[in-house]
Amino acid sequence: MSEVNYQQPINAVATLLEKYAEGQRDFIRAELGDADLQGVNLKGSDLSYADLSTANLRGANLRGTDLSYCDLSQADLTDADLRGALLMSANLRQANLQGTKLEKADCDRNTHFPPDFDPIQAGVQIKSEL
Repeated sequence: MSEVNYQQPINAVATLLEKYAEGQRDFIRAELGDADLQGVNLKGSDLSYADLSTANLRGANLRGTDLSYCDLSQADLTDADLRGALLMSANLRQANLQGTKLEKADCDRNTHFPPDFDPIQAGVQIKSEL
């Protein structure tokens, strides 16, 4: 009989960092709204569908991370590294993107950026559906 793994969403910073250190990268639907993740390294993780609203991600390494459908509204991404990240349909409304590295990050027309933010100027690639 095969075991079925019904993974509970990550909802604590300590658990997230412990599992990342163990080599896990799948953090789909993590519930980390208002979490303090300043300076963390989560490079290459899958945080799609995660709640990171109002999270402190200042200086975080999220390079190559899948943030598709992620709620990053009002998150502090100051000086964070999101180069090569997937931002498909992500919510970045009212997020602080000052100094955020976004070169070669991919988004789509459903990705929501702050009103005065120019994704093209920041190096974000807008992918259109085929």
